[in-house]
Amino acid sequence: MQNVVEFKQSKLRPIQWVTGMFVVIFHIMAVWALFTFSWANLAAGLIVWWIAGSWGIGMGYHRLLTHGGYKAPKWLEYFLTICGTLGLQSGSLQWVTTHRIHHAFTETDRDPHTPREGTFWAHMGWILKGTAQDQPEEMIKRYAPDLLKDKFHVISSKYFWVTSIVVGAVLFLIGGWSMVLWGIFLRQVFGWHSTWLVNSATHLWGTRRFDTHDDSRNNGLIAALTFGEGWHNNHHANPRSAKHGLTWYEFDPNWLQIRFLEKIGLIQKVHAYDLKKESQSVQAFRKAA
Repeated sequence: MQNVVEFKQSKLRPIQWVTGMFVVIFHIMAVWALFTFSWANLAAGLIVWWIAGSWGIGMGYHRLLTHGGYKAPKWLEYFLTICGTLGLQSGSLQWVTTHRIHHAFTETDRDPHTPREGTFWAHMGWILKGTAQDQPEEMIKRYAPDLLKDKFHVISSKYFWVTSIVVGAVLFLIGGWSMVLWGIFLRQVFGWHSTWLVNSATHLWGTRRFDTHDDSRNNGLIAALTFGEGWHNNHHANPRSAKHGLTWYEFDPNWLQIRFLEKIGLIQKVHAYDLKKESQSVQAFRKAA
């Protein structure tokens, strides 16, 4: 890739002490939550998990903001962004920058979570050491200039943690501390590891439909945990496509919701790779040749 900002990952990566502390605390609280089960708490956790993981990270941060898989009105873009901040994976500026770098330098020493440095590094080591999601300003300017021009994304990225406090307060008023444990802490830890599995496991285990220049793979289990984000080989072969599951058995809830929004006229210019049409085109080309 030409005309890129030069950067190197230091071999002596500094430890992200603050991030690490919060990760440890959230895991401890998640274990505590397991001893406070109730159906109401489970329902709260599932609802917030869907909002943060599907609407926020999958449909918002990833398929809309990072890859431009569809065009949404600003109010919907901002709503999905707010949902994304609830996932506590940093703000839209940092998340989009990191993921665009990942696609630009997949599985090289410039990939923030390259699996070539080990499964643990790809899964969560990159969060605990080095720059992690805390991208320097020059990298954001290079890889997310579109979002940097938008004051909403700048402000929401700076205060991305506020939504979790607000939602936590609401859950406390509804169901007390135990509901906070489920709706914030346990849900958050599950969401973190589900997303991190896309970075680690789907570059190690699964099937490959497309012969990409990386080791990306389709993994049905991880797709089930991430609302369809686990069809990773499909995604790396066609990054802009808002449709990751390409066959009837590749269940992709994020795509189904995007398709629904398109049907009711809320979004436009949806990019969707059609495996059947592409196969027919290839066959027609071969016959013509």
